[in-house]
Formats: sequence, C-alpha cells, structure tokens
Amino acid sequence: MTKDLKDLTDYRLQQRFDELMRTNPRYNNLGPDNRKLIMDLIHKYKQKLIDHSYPSDYTIREDMYNLYENRIKLGLTQLDLDQIRTLLQSFKK
Repeated sequence: MTKDLKDLTDYRLQQRFDELMRTNPRYNNLGPDNRKLIMDLIHKYKQKLIDHSYPSDYTIREDMYNLYENRIKLGLTQLDLDQIRTLLQSFKK
C-alpha cells in the first residue's frame, strides 16, 4: 500500500485503502470510525512522503501513544492498535 503512495491522488488513495480494508482479513474488525482515523493518519504520512521524508519511529510512537491514550473514547481494542501500528510502520524506510 505504501509503495507509491506519494504519487496517488486522494481519490485513488481512498480506493486503495478501501480495497485493503475489504480484501485483507486482518482489518475486517475495524469499524467506519476507526477506518476514518487511520485514513487521517495515512494522509498525514502521505504529506511527509511528498516532502521527501519518511515518518520516524518517534512520529509513529507519538501517534500510537495518542491513540492508546484515547483508545476507550475511540473504541479501539488492543488488536486494533496492533494492526494500526503495523500499518503505520509500513511507512518507514
């Protein structure tokens, strides 16, 4: 998913994300609100890729910390957090 992310339009990025959520059984348990949350993070990381940089470990840890702190309010389970972490780490170089 992250291979040619910076070259995709927002529409095509949304299509690929939806396809990933549909076809990959690991992400079947994520609800619409959680998918929107992930999509917002992907847009944030896409901007970093456009600026010719990659998200650092610190950035990913910071985002995961914020998700963990708000996990009850957001309705995230530990499995959801693990899956989001895996997806975010795929942006690293």
